[in-house]
Amino acid sequence: MVQHARGHMKSALLIIDVQTALCSGTWAAWDIDNVVRRINALSGQARAQHVPVVMVQHEEVNGPLQAGEPGWALWDQLSTAPRDIRIRKTGSDAFFKTPLQAMLQSQGIDHLVVCGLQSEFCVDSTVRAALAQGYAVTLVKDGHSTLANGVLSAAQISAHHNATLAHLGSYGPKMRVLPAAEVDLSS
Repeated sequence: MVQHARGHMKSALLIIDVQTALCSGTWAAWDIDNVVRRINALSGQARAQHVPVVMVQHEEVNGPLQAGEPGWALWDQLSTAPRDIRIRKTGSDAFFKTPLQAMLQSQGIDHLVVCGLQSEFCVDSTVRAALAQGYAVTLVKDGHSTLANGVLSAAQISAHHNATLAHLGSYGPKMRVLPAAEVDLSS
């Protein structure tokens, strides 16, 4: 459980699964060019403020997200830097069987700004896991996306998750959903 110090929180930017197979071709997420443009603006701001940027990559045993395959790579339109932290995961929750928790604790992080793919899978799972572990979370309202699922459009799915996750107050830590332009990485 993360212990919040009174006053200032220490943030990290968590960018989930912005990988080639999910950004182009058959599985390209809705409005991905604009979503990634906003993510890149946030990561640039984070790096300028010396806020850790964590790039999470999902990997599968088979399929387009198999480690080393072209689709597994971070999308070439995503801005990266050598000092970005890389985390590989095999489940929807970026904390599950990964070094993410230990890395965040070692740096004293208690606030996560979350963005990436896909809204109803890895973004949702990671936001809920972070809250359950005591992190304050800011979900970037216009910084995550997905695909239509045959019931809802991708825009409806993302909007639904913004509305649902904004009301998760029972965990205790503060949950906010803000557009990228309003995200303050210093708190």
